[in-house]
Amino acid sequence: MAEDNKFPYFLLGLGVGFVAGILAAPRSGEETMHYIKEKAVEGKDYLMRQQETLKEGAQAAVEKGKDAVLRQKEQIAAAYEAGRQAYRESVSGNASGIGDGVAGDGESI
Repeated sequence: MAEDNKFPYFLLGLGVGFVAGILAAPRSGEETMHYIKEKAVEGKDYLMRQQETLKEGAQAAVEKGKDAVLRQKEQIAAAYEAGRQAYRESVSGNASGIGDGVAGDGESI
């Protein structure tokens, strides 16, 4: 439970370190602001690239899932149709053999 409370302290330390770094920077205020803006733009660009990469990966996963579902659907439909055909053949085969006086092994009853 004590570990749950460490994250806010980490963020506080990160903020204090950032402020201390800016105050101790060997640059003027204008140069520091330019540097911060430049890094913010770089961070934004990085996040946009990561977003695009994740988006493409998610789209590929969705397409792969759709293809898998379609293949399964086709296989189930083929198996269903094969089962129906086998049932029809067995029913039509039994209907013609009923009452002919011959057992299933070819012997007369």
